[in-house]
Amino acid sequence: MNIESAIPSDFPRLIAIWESSVSATHHFLQASDIAALRPLLLHRYLPNLNVFIARDTLGMIHGFVGVDDNRVEMLFVDDASRGKGAGKMLLRYAIEQLGANELDVNEQNTQGVEFYRHMGFVLVGRSELDGQGNPFPLLHLRYHGDRKDGV
Repeated sequence: MNIESAIPSDFPRLIAIWESSVSATHHFLQASDIAALRPLLLHRYLPNLNVFIARDTLGMIHGFVGVDDNRVEMLFVDDASRGKGAGKMLLRYAIEQLGANELDVNEQNTQGVEFYRHMGFVLVGRSELDGQGNPFPLLHLRYHGDRKDGV
């Protein structure tokens, strides 16, 4: 798999990946929550972040990461591709190539929390509300290299 910059024509596939990933990991969200987030993702978030995709040799996109300054703002892998290394590759790229060392993860997304802990992120704070003011607590994490504890 190769990491490359996303272009606007990739965005429909990225939305499909996001929906697949969220359906598999964000069980606390209702269909109405997902529907409300979809246009924000397409029109506000993706166009305003540095977005990188993991594309295989056949041209299929398996996941993406969005970074702003030193923060991973989003990382999603298609449910069918989970566990095959795309997320790890994208996160390492964000850390090593883009200097990302902070991120937030929904507390109820236990798979995401465990993934980031495994990748060397530790808990540095918590908020009761998500970025849209909804009651979905966020864990604030910071990269500490190979440390596997702390979350």
